[in-house]
Amino acid sequence: MGRLDGKAAIVTGAGRGIGRAEALLLAAEGAHVTVNDVDASAAAEVVAEIESAGGRGAPDTHDVSTWAGAEAIVASVTDAHGHLDVLVNNAGILADAMSFSMTEQQWDDVIRVHLKGHFAPSHFAGVHWRDRAKAGDDQVSGRIVNTASESGLYGLVGQANYAAAKAGIAAMTITLGRELRKYGVTVNAVAPRARTRMTETVLGDLRPAEGEFDEWDPANIAPVVAWLASDAAADVTGQVLVVNGDKVHLMSGWHRVGRIDNGGRRWTVDELEARRGELFGEHGSKLPVTGFGE
Repeated sequence: MGRLDGKAAIVTGAGRGIGRAEALLLAAEGAHVTVNDVDASAAAEVVAEIESAGGRGAPDTHDVSTWAGAEAIVASVTDAHGHLDVLVNNAGILADAMSFSMTEQQWDDVIRVHLKGHFAPSHFAGVHWRDRAKAGDDQVSGRIVNTASESGLYGLVGQANYAAAKAGIAAMTITLGRELRKYGVTVNAVAPRARTRMTETVLGDLRPAEGEFDEWDPANIAPVVAWLASDAAADVTGQVLVVNGDKVHLMSGWHRVGRIDNGGRRWTVDELEARRGELFGEHGSKLPVTGFGE
């Protein structure tokens, strides 16, 4: 018996890399997996892998960064199975450039594919789960697992578009978790460190020595996603986890690190300047060092 027996799942951007590994493991755990990728041949190859291993899957090529495409993929699954249980939002692209060199197209494409491509399927999945709950279905147990990035948590140079999209996904994860909890749905995000086509320009072709653990293997991400998709994680929601090889880091969002009070009076610029040391304290007013790689 797999942890996801009888579940219907969608994995977007599942033709290669992290999404492929996630789709393969969800299927191995018993889910029927709709393998979504705009590359039809890549999606078909992953479905063939799933079926050759004894699992069940179906290819899908809808563009989930469009409202119509997202609605269509959710409808195709609910029509075929009567329900959707797991949505893994993974589709993404890169178009890196310094902010002063970035084009409008580079900005729009990355925001659309990542941020809208996460929200649109989540919207239609949420409609499905809310409607079932309102109809009296007490078996609703939905799971959304989003794909964030440490670029969105720390702000990596040359990725203003990507970082903004991924930070938006992290914030959206918390919001959706709060909105959908009452319908029996959890929403979490993973920020993966892995070797993929998107990261090879940054990480290069990092390979372990023979016999050593490959901390950059995309398959390292899949077990965390499968766990979050399972009933075992029914009490985990609104969380962002960095997955780094054999390590899982629980991340915390914005929190107050300094405060000054002006006793019921509007601040003046001179007063703010005079008390800046109290506000910034030991943290200082410079940009923080990123946590990437720690």
